[in-house]
Amino acid sequence: MGRTLYMITSGELSRKDNTIMVEGENGKKYIPIETTDEILIFGEVSLNKRFLEFVSKCEVILHFFNHYGGYVGTFYPREHLNAGAVILAQAKYCMEPALRQELAIRFVDGAILNMQKVVSYYDRRLETELQDILDSLEHFRLSAHESPDIASLMGLEGNAHVAYYGFFDRIAEEKDFVMGKRTRRPPDNRMNALISFLNSLCYVTVLSQIYRTHLDPRIGFLHETNFRRFSLNLDIAEIFKPILVDRLILTLINKQMIQPKHFSHKAGGMLLNDKGRDIVLKNWEERLQGTIEHPNLGRNVSYRNMLRLEAYKIEKHILGEKTYEPFISRW
Repeated sequence: MGRTLYMITSGELSRKDNTIMVEGENGKKYIPIETTDEILIFGEVSLNKRFLEFVSKCEVILHFFNHYGGYVGTFYPREHLNAGAVILAQAKYCMEPALRQELAIRFVDGAILNMQKVVSYYDRRLETELQDILDSLEHFRLSAHESPDIASLMGLEGNAHVAYYGFFDRIAEEKDFVMGKRTRRPPDNRMNALISFLNSLCYVTVLSQIYRTHLDPRIGFLHETNFRRFSLNLDIAEIFKPILVDRLILTLINKQMIQPKHFSHKAGGMLLNDKGRDIVLKNWEERLQGTIEHPNLGRNVSYRNMLRLEAYKIEKHILGEKTYEPFISRW
């Protein structure tokens, strides 16, 4: 498993022999290409065609974010693991309503079960009553299994998120982080800013892991496959956002690692400033590197590697080898 390079400040990316040369305000730094999987670029960075050819040949993905931390796009190298049989099976599942619905329900089921895990975690530790939210989530989860089509399923998932986000305001110890309702473009308060930023990080992290499999990230099941560049990463991210993104957000707030001073009004909304973004990125990477015991492998794996294993499970499902069961957190 290679490393992730975060380009926070402005500078230049170039090739130096068989290494990535990062040149910025702190001088030059050389990164071995063979140990790098992806680069997330937040600063104003210069690069050239020779560098893009180099990282493409070495299968390194570049994810670009704008000055405000919003996701812009991805330089996705030429696929090197695509297999015709897998792509045909993936397309078949997408095109046949019954097969697609079955798989999409499993994504929603896993997402809501992990939401329940997060709520239950705080229900056990705090005096705040959260049973009504748990009941609502269970209602939406069971209803999802009876949904007649993707549109209904997406509606149920949306309702589940409304109920789920309602518990954020109940447990946030720092009231400067009250969310109210979910807003995105741009986020209108600090909690929404954290959710939007970390959700974007989750999407690109999943995308990078799908790239290491035979699956095509453009063909999704829950999220519509249309003119959007990628959709399968959104499907898988739904399962992991509660345990990766939301648990991290609540930890950052309740431990006062992230504070109101780490935000500013920009682009008509509320966004993380440079210091706040640095704190979030550091803790996000630590979260991904954290390990848990895999229920089937009998050994510890990182959360980042767990994302790739989830993609492999989907691949086995569409090939008819093993029924897909989404990852559910144990706590």
